[in-house]
Amino acid sequence: MRGVGGRRRVFVFPFVLEFSPSLAMKYLCLVYLSKEHWHSCPDPTCAAYGQSLQQSGRLLAAEPLHAVETATTVRVRQGEVLLQDGPFAETKEQLAGFYLVDAHDLNEAIRIASKIPPAKFGSIEVRPVRTLDLGGAERGDGGGA
Repeated sequence: MRGVGGRRRVFVFPFVLEFSPSLAMKYLCLVYLSKEHWHSCPDPTCAAYGQSLQQSGRLLAAEPLHAVETATTVRVRQGEVLLQDGPFAETKEQLAGFYLVDAHDLNEAIRIASKIPPAKFGSIEVRPVRTLDLGGAERGDGGGA
């Protein structure tokens, strides 16, 4: 679906995102922080950086997460839903939030990630977002996910 000015509109509940078709890739910048640095970067600092990315047309979505103690891990085994309080794995650094950005290439995504304020206290993992391969759906193999 096309939006204003040739921009493509993507519907992702509960948001409608628009991005320029001239930008090559979406990248997910995952913010990891240790428990002792969870609140080291003030929310207004992160919000200001998010706003600057939005104004530059690079930000698609960004959200902070609650602490890992609030997590529930869901597994389905042999048709049974299994729930576990807490994270899937114990790690020193925990997923604290994310920025979904539009970037021309990995180098630009890394430049964006290097300016994410919590990078001073933890780490930012940058991953390209892939498109689902729906060609395998007819075979029932899940398309390589």
